[in-house]
This record gives sequence, structure tokens and C-alpha cells, in this order.
Amino acid sequence: MKADLYLIYNHLAKVLLLVAFGYLYNNNTFGQSEAATDSLISLSEKSGISDSLRLEIFEQIAKNQILNPRLRLKYTDKIYEIASRKKDTLWLYKATLRYGHNYIKISQYDKALENYFKAIQCAKSLKDKSKEAIVYGNIANIYKKTEDHSKSLLFYKRGIILLHELNDVKGLAGTYNNAALLYKDIGRYDSSLLYFEKASKIYDSLDFKLGIAYNIGNTGLLYAKMDHEEKAQDHIERAIAILTELEAYYPIADYDLSMADFYANKGNIKKAINYGLHSLQIASEYNLKEQLMDTNLKLSELYEMQNDFQQAYFHQEQYLVYRDSINNEETIRKMADLQTEYQVAQKQLEVDMLENKREQQNIIFIAMVVIIVLLGFLVFLYYRNYKRKQTLNLIITERKEEVEAQRDQLEAMNETKEKFLSIVSHDLLGPVNSFKGLSAIMKTSIDANNIRDLEYIHKLFDNSINNLSTLLTNLLDWSVTQQGAIPYNPERIILADLVNELLDLFSNMGRTKELNLISTVHDDAIVWADENSVKTILRNLVSNAIKFTDANGEIIVSAILKDDMIGISVADSGIGMTQEKIDNLLAYDNYNRSAGTKGEKGIGLGLQLVKEFTEMNKGRMEIQSEVRVGTTITVFLPSDETL
Repeated sequence: MKADLYLIYNHLAKVLLLVAFGYLYNNNTFGQSEAATDSLISLSEKSGISDSLRLEIFEQIAKNQILNPRLRLKYTDKIYEIASRKKDTLWLYKATLRYGHNYIKISQYDKALENYFKAIQCAKSLKDKSKEAIVYGNIANIYKKTEDHSKSLLFYKRGIILLHELNDVKGLAGTYNNAALLYKDIGRYDSSLLYFEKASKIYDSLDFKLGIAYNIGNTGLLYAKMDHEEKAQDHIERAIAILTELEAYYPIADYDLSMADFYANKGNIKKAINYGLHSLQIASEYNLKEQLMDTNLKLSELYEMQNDFQQAYFHQEQYLVYRDSINNEETIRKMADLQTEYQVAQKQLEVDMLENKREQQNIIFIAMVVIIVLLGFLVFLYYRNYKRKQTLNLIITERKEEVEAQRDQLEAMNETKEKFLSIVSHDLLGPVNSFKGLSAIMKTSIDANNIRDLEYIHKLFDNSINNLSTLLTNLLDWSVTQQGAIPYNPERIILADLVNELLDLFSNMGRTKELNLISTVHDDAIVWADENSVKTILRNLVSNAIKFTDANGEIIVSAILKDDMIGISVADSGIGMTQEKIDNLLAYDNYNRSAGTKGEKGIGLGLQLVKEFTEMNKGRMEIQSEVRVGTTITVFLPSDETL
């Protein structure tokens, strides 16, 4: 409950902080700014505020103290203290960067540099090259102020390298512009012009009007330094035109004043006065007090050069008025800052007292949390052990079921193997005994030189060898299916070629039984299947048809297209089968044998092989049979055109 209230309180504090930020942003008078600062200070003193929120409040207070460097440093110290305690590298970067800005304002450049170099280390720890580039620019500006031009250029160039890597084109343009101004100040005009041109290309590509205006104006001041009057005047006028469109009048007054200096140095006092008067007009219209002070001083000097002492005196008087006004405002601000510092000091005492109280409450709260966590941990350990026991019991049960299933499977396989071996031994014994008898008859015929008997014996040998070959082929195919290692390599098969080849293979067997083997398969019957398994399918179907068809019968192999499948049919005019017989032949554990019309032997595996190979090729098998009429077995395989 306490944690929930803490989160709600922080959320409300963030809302108040956002309101204060908006107040500071939209109100510029000193009294309003002071009121907003007081609100933020009061907010920071509230108990229950998180460190992260307090950091944001202190940062906003420091930002708001533009004219009070001491107060700004004080709140930067607070930021640095919390960031150091939390080891928060991002906030340490922000604090050291703000230290640098603050020390520049009070002209303590050595301390500013010290903090900027710390900021660089923070940026490197964060692996944030954009932050590192920002600091390089600030360091370069300090060296520029202290007239250490070589170091200033060095750090501008380091910043440029990083900004190139980051593809930060806007930042790159600003750094080019600053480096160009430095080159202008030290008299390296060619380098200055080169960097202004680089910045100009980027501002043009971004269509950044203000950047374009400043770049053109600064280039104009460079041409003035180079004594290129026409180019200087052209660039200044172009810059003023863009700035007028953007309603940016402060730089217009500055550029006019700079051109007044340029023409005064050339001795063209009249033109210098024209530029000075235009600067004065802009400054007066938009109440730019610093420009009013500087422009009146410049006009006083110019009129004195023309011996127009009345105008010189008037503008000197105006200069003094604006100078005193600015100084008075500064004095008022300083007095207000002193008052603010006193109030902040008083409030800080209250904050310290509240902080001590809050720390005591935190200690009690943390102790309670630790106790709750320990209890929760003990509950977790008990629950985890309970779940582990459940899981182990479940695993043991599953393993037991797996072992029992494997045992049942092995027993079934052993039973199948024994049954199969008995069938094989019986069926192989017949052909072997037949060969033995035929061998004895052959010897007798040879001794008697009986050629006719030898021809008959040869025909018997041929039939026995064919039967034995079919038997061994089916046995081999069946053993492969039982091992689960059937090779499956589908390809495009033209059925007409395959069927013709197969009928040629069985032509002798067909002639022996006086059967007519017919194929009506056309060349356009093409399937997508494994060729070896399709051959096995057709070989078994044709072999069975021959086996169970009487003399003078016929066997027809045909193909039809049905539902994107090619149906290959082997139809015979044989003895046919009942549905019960068909079901028995297709049963997985059934190896019933049937003798052919002339006593041909088999092991009852043919149709099972056909079914398994058909399904392997993503097909199906249909059987139509009628006793004493014949049997038609159709195997449907995927058509090549459906893929």
C-alpha cells in the first residue's frame, strides 16, 4: 500500500513539474520566473520525491537561473551529489557539462575546461558520440575565447570527425560555421571561406532558413575583412532579407552595425552612418537595448568624424541613457538574486530536517520490506520443491508408460518376425525342392538324350526362377518398409514409358499362360512420384493379375485424370475376390497366401506393398472386384501439372 502511494505521489509531482516547466517557458518577466523557481524549490522539498524526479527539478531550477551564476552552481552541485551517489553516468555528464557552462559565465575558463574534460569521459562511458561532439564544441569555444587558436581548431576538428560518423548534418554545419569564424578572426581567410561554403551546402540541403541567413551574413563579414566591398554588401543584404522574412531582428541590427564599422574604416562615413541609422531603427522598433546602446555609441563617433557635434552629442547622450538602464536592471537582478539565495538557504534548512525524518522512515520501511522478502523467499522455496516433486512424479509416470509401450511394440515385432520367417521358409522351400526335382529329371533326360523333355524342363525352370525372383523382390521391399528407411525421391515420370517397359518384362510369363497384356496409357499421363516405388507398385499389380487370370484372359493397364490425380488401373479377367478377402489382404499383420490359377506361389505381401508405397507418394488405392469376373485395382498418384 505504501509503495502504491509512493508511486501516485511521484506521478503527481511529475505533473506539477511539467506545469512549472510550461510556466517558465511561457513567462519571461523576472518576477514570474522567480515565482516559478520558488514553486520548483518547494516541490523539491516535499518528502517522498524520488531521486530521479528531484534531479529533473534541480536541473530546471539551474536552467532558470540565467542571471545568477552562484545559485545556478549551487543547484548543479546538488545534481552532481545525487548523480555521484547513484553512480548515474548520464546525470554526471549533465552536471559536469552544466558546470562548464556556469564557469564560462563567470570567466573561470580553467574550471570550465576541467569539467568539460570530465564530461567527455562520461560521454565515452555512455558510448554516446553525439554528447562527446557537443563537449568538443564547447572546449573549442573556450580556447577561442582565450585566443589559443591551435587548440580551438583541434577540438573543432575532433567534433567534426564525430559528427561525420553520426551523420549529424545540422550539428556539422554549426561546427563548420564556428570554425570558419575562428579562421576569419586569425586572418586565414581562404580556410574560413572553405568552411563557410561547407556549412552553406548543408544548410541549403536542409532548407534551414535561419542557418542560411547567418551563414550568408557571416560570409559577408568575411568579405568585408578581405576588403571585397561588393561581395560583402551583397551577402549582408541577402542575409538581412532572409532574417526580415523570419522576423529575426537581433542579427539584422548586428550586421548593420558591422557594416557601419567596415565603411568607417574605409573612410566612407556617409555610408557608415546609413548602416548605423538602419541598425538604430531596427533596435528601436524591437526594443533591443544592447544594440541601441552600441549603435548610439557608434553613431556618436561617426557624426564626430563629420564634425556634426550636435548629432554626436545627441547619440552620446542616448548611449549613456541605455547604458545606465541596462546597468540598473542588472543591479535590480543582483539584489533579487541575493534575496532568492537567502530564501533558498532558509528553505534548505527545512529540507535537511525533513530529509533526516524521511531517512528514519525509510530505515523502518526497508526493514519491513526485508522481512516480507525473506518470508516470500521461504514460501517460494517450499512451492518450488513441491512443484519439483510433482514434475519428477509425472516424468517417472511418462517414462514408465513409454517403456511399457516399447515393450508391447517389441513383442509385436517379434511375433511378426516369427510369423514372417515361417512363411518365408515355407515359400522358399517349394522352389528349392522344385529345382532339386527338375535337376534329377534333367539328368535322366540328358542320359536318354531326350531333347523334348529338356525343352519342357527349361520352361519349368524359367517359371520357377520368375516366381522366385518375384518372391525375393517382394521380401526385400517389405523388409525395407518395416525398417522405416524407404527412399523417397519424387520426380517427373512419363507413365507410358514405364508401363511399356514393365509389360515387356512380363511378356514371357503372359505368353506362358496365353494371356493378352494390353496398355492404353498415353504419353500425356505424367505423374510426380518416386520412380522405384512406382515400378514396385505396377510390378506387383501386373504380377498378381497374371497370377490370378486363367488362360486366354487379358490384362489391361490404363490411366485416367481425376481430381488433379492420375489414376493407373490394372484390370484383369481373373477369378476375382470377395470384399472380405480384400480386407484380409490389406490387413497389416496378415500374410495369407493364395495360389494362382496354375499353382503360382506368393507370400501375401504384394497388396500391402502397393498400399504403403502409394501412400508414401501421397496417393490412394481403390479395389473393385467380382468373383469369376475379374479385378480392377486403381492407384491414384499426383499429376505433374498440379505442382
